[in-house]
Amino acid sequence: MTDTTIRRRETEPARSEQHEERSEDVLECPECEGQLVSDEAQGETVCADCGLVVDEDAVDRGPEWRAFNASEKDEKSRVGAPTTNMMHDQGLSTNIGWQNKDAYGNSLSSNQRQKMQRLRTWNERFRTRDSKERNLKQALGEIDRMASALGLPKNVRETASVIYRRALAEDLLPGRSIEGVATASLYAAARQAGTPRSLDEVANVSRVEKDEIARTYRYVARELGLEIEPADPLQYVPRFASELTMSDEGERRARELLDAAKREGIHSGKSPVGLAAAAVYAASLLANEKVTQKEVSNVANISEVTIRNRYHELLEAAQPV
Repeated sequence: MTDTTIRRRETEPARSEQHEERSEDVLECPECEGQLVSDEAQGETVCADCGLVVDEDAVDRGPEWRAFNASEKDEKSRVGAPTTNMMHDQGLSTNIGWQNKDAYGNSLSSNQRQKMQRLRTWNERFRTRDSKERNLKQALGEIDRMASALGLPKNVRETASVIYRRALAEDLLPGRSIEGVATASLYAAARQAGTPRSLDEVANVSRVEKDEIARTYRYVARELGLEIEPADPLQYVPRFASELTMSDEGERRARELLDAAKREGIHSGKSPVGLAAAAVYAASLLANEKVTQKEVSNVANISEVTIRNRYHELLEAAQPV
């Protein structure tokens, strides 16, 4: 062996000793030289002896689920995004991007573009192999489009997708349009989640008429046994007040007017949307805020006549005897 090889081998133990010393420095508390412990729940590294927090805001790279044995770990382990009912295949299929570029951003050649187009065609055919999957794909796309237009959260979209899947499994679609059942599912999901939208609002973003939506909703709710409480006018007040940029005082007065109407029983048999809109307008008058009947009418999507008829009744009910 040469002298160079001997010197290199002699220096290797020294380097390993330095590495061990550095690792020991990291594992020791800088204050008391105690043992460091990682608290994954808090994202901190603390000293087990003196309690000094050495590191904080650590990134948790583990899964969000918990497993207590090997079988549970195998069952819960997964790769990729979580499944969702908002996609007809629950998000388990593969999508081929429409951009004709490779992973480095370079444009594909003519032959490669033709190959990718053929792969997209066959991928689409395999994703929707029968009429039921094509039906589900179209309906869930409609639900997502309408929910976006109405500003409904993700949990409402998930619930609407589950309701439509149940209707499809129970064979409730023959004789009814896909758009009608999808709209009825979204309307029912919004009411179940406590974020209702009026039939007029839903009809404005749907491809079917208001009467068909109401008829289909009653049929689906009856056949699936959906437990949906009557809409409460108070549920519409925050949204109307927010869109009209009313103050907290005005919103509070609107709630008080509706509470008084419930005590007097004048809310029975009347549209909850009309009562909420009238309460918002009456509250704006009481709070000296400049809100016109036309502005409330546009936000609530009801006529000004309804607001005029209802807000007088609300003010009378709120007057002390």
